[in-house]
Amino acid sequence: MLSILMPVFNERERVERAIAEVLDTQLPTEFELIVVDDGSTDGTREILRGLVSDGHASGRVQLFEHPENRGKGAAIQTALAEARGEFAAIFDADLEYDPTDLGLLMPPLLDGRTNACFGVRAFDGYTSHSFLFVLGNKGVTFACNVLFNVYLHDIMTCHKMIRTDVFRSLPLRSPGFAIEPEITARLVQRGERIFEVPVHYRARATDEGKKLTAVDGFRVVGTLLRCRFSDPSRR
Repeated sequence: MLSILMPVFNERERVERAIAEVLDTQLPTEFELIVVDDGSTDGTREILRGLVSDGHASGRVQLFEHPENRGKGAAIQTALAEARGEFAAIFDADLEYDPTDLGLLMPPLLDGRTNACFGVRAFDGYTSHSFLFVLGNKGVTFACNVLFNVYLHDIMTCHKMIRTDVFRSLPLRSPGFAIEPEITARLVQRGERIFEVPVHYRARATDEGKKLTAVDGFRVVGTLLRCRFSDPSRR
């Protein structure tokens, strides 16, 4: 079984559609959807409570709540602790990714080729958000490749699918968006070979609710440096 981990923060315009699309997706194995509302203040929490009590998502979604915003990393950790599947995948509620692409990440895990598979985004004029956004993404990926002597294409992708026991064993402590490079760094330090497959992507504009900023880029680099020069066996 696959556990889909969905961190949510202030996504009232999209969260209902995002959950419906995930639940309607045909995957090569059974799956559960674990949603963590990370202290939303825009009405998202009330929408989620309604979804899990009646309608299409009733009985098909586990909902957990943080009383206040703690960050994407903290929400992922909460969801991961509740996962029952052999594999766990992160899926954001912002509709930038296509949930059907989760099926593309599964074969390398199901046949034992790897314990971790990432979906690599193709950035073009329609999907890239901005030149600086793409440049920043490529920059932090390059930094990871240099620091850890690997060759990956997209360390910040949300589409990360990992064996649940391996995922839980990683010494993760970043509460925010820096959880993404931290997952990558800790996997590489454990000797895991990360499989990559192309996936669809359409970045939101800032006025559509895009939350990443230039400051997050510096946090990502700081996280990579911390991981590179710390003991990967200690949390």
